[in-house]
Amino acid sequence: MQDKPIAKDEILKELEDIHKLDYDYADGRILGSMCTEAHPFAKEVYCKFLDTNLGDPGLFKGTKFIENEVIKSIGELLSLDNAYGNIVTGGTEANIMAIRAARNHARKYKGITDGEIIIPESAHFSFKKAADMLNLKIVEAKLDENYKIDVDALKNVISDKTIAIVAIAGTTELGLIDPIKEISEIAFENNIYFHVDAAFGGFSIPFLKKLGYDLPVFDFSLPGVCSITVDPHKMGLAPIPAGGIIFRKEEYLDVMAVDSPYLTVKTQSTIVGTRLGASTVATYAIMKYFGKQGYCRIADELMNNTKYLYDGLNEIGYDVVCEPELNIVAFNHPDLDTNDFAQKLEEKDWKVSVAKCPIAIRIVLMNHIKKSHLKELLEDLKEIY
Repeated sequence: MQDKPIAKDEILKELEDIHKLDYDYADGRILGSMCTEAHPFAKEVYCKFLDTNLGDPGLFKGTKFIENEVIKSIGELLSLDNAYGNIVTGGTEANIMAIRAARNHARKYKGITDGEIIIPESAHFSFKKAADMLNLKIVEAKLDENYKIDVDALKNVISDKTIAIVAIAGTTELGLIDPIKEISEIAFENNIYFHVDAAFGGFSIPFLKKLGYDLPVFDFSLPGVCSITVDPHKMGLAPIPAGGIIFRKEEYLDVMAVDSPYLTVKTQSTIVGTRLGASTVATYAIMKYFGKQGYCRIADELMNNTKYLYDGLNEIGYDVVCEPELNIVAFNHPDLDTNDFAQKLEEKDWKVSVAKCPIAIRIVLMNHIKKSHLKELLEDLKEIY
C-alpha cells in the first residue's frame, strides 16, 4: 500500500485497463463456462444490499426473511412444500454442506465414524474437496455406456460404511441426468442419505419439463432424495456468488449446527460465517422478475441453440459424444487429438474447455452465447475440419 491517497479517477482508470485482460461474456467467446452474465436488474438490486450479512440475521431481519422466501420458492420448484437450506457461495459449498450433513447424521444416528460416500465417475470435483475436509473415503460408481451411473455397479459398492450416495442432474461435462429415480429407491430401501447435485440442471429441468421436454424426475417428489444443490448464479441469471442447498428436513441442518454465542442467533449451520445478503436478494428479485414463464422462455431458447450447434456439428462431420439432454454439447475432431483441437480453437479466440470423462471439447450453451456466435463458431469449425 502506498503512503498517500490516490485520486479516484486514477484508480478507476487503472482498474479499467486491468479489466481489459478479462474476457467478457457479452463477446460470446466464452464457451466452456457454466456461469454467465447476471441480469442487469439483478445487478442493480445486488448493489443495494452490499452491506447486509446473513451470518448475523438478527441484525438483518429483512434480508433473512428474503433468504427464507428464496429457499421456499426454490423448494417448491423442486417439489418440496417445506424446504430448509441456504443461499451460499456456489455449488461447491452447497455440496460440502450436503456431505457434511450426511456425515454428521450417520455419525449421530448410525454410529458410523469412518464413512464412505459413493459418487459417480462424472461427479464434480467439489466432492473430492468434501471428502478431504470431512475425512471420508470416496467410492466411485462406474458409468454405463451412456455416461450415466450404472445402477448395478452402484448397488455393488454399497457397504455398511456408506453414509451418502450422490447423483447428478446435469453433469458438469455432458449435461446428463443420472437415473435418479432408481437410485432414490436404492437409497430409500437402504436408509442411506441421497444427495442430488443439480447445480447446473436445477434451474432448467423444471422449466423444460413444463414445456414438454421428456426429462427424468430428479427432485424431492422422489422419497429417497434428502438434499439438492441448485445454483441461481448459473441458469438463474443471479450474480455470483449465489449457490443454493435445499434440504428435505430441518434435522439435516441441526446436525451441522455449532454454537455462535456472540451473534444474534444461537447456532449456525453454514460453513461460511459472514454471508453476503446481496446475492440472495438479487436471486429473490430476478426470480420474481422472470417468473416461471420467463425461465421457460430462456430454457427453451438455450435448448434451441443447443440443437442448432448439435445439428451443425453433425453436418460438418464432427464426432458428437452424445445427444444433449440439457444445454451442453461435447464433441471431438475425427482425426485431431482433443488438446490439439482445443489449441486450434484457442488460436481463433474461442475459450473452450476439455472434458475428461470422456475426453472431448465441451461447450456450454449459456445465455451469453447467441445464434450469431454459433454461426461464427461453426464457420471456424468448418475451416479446422
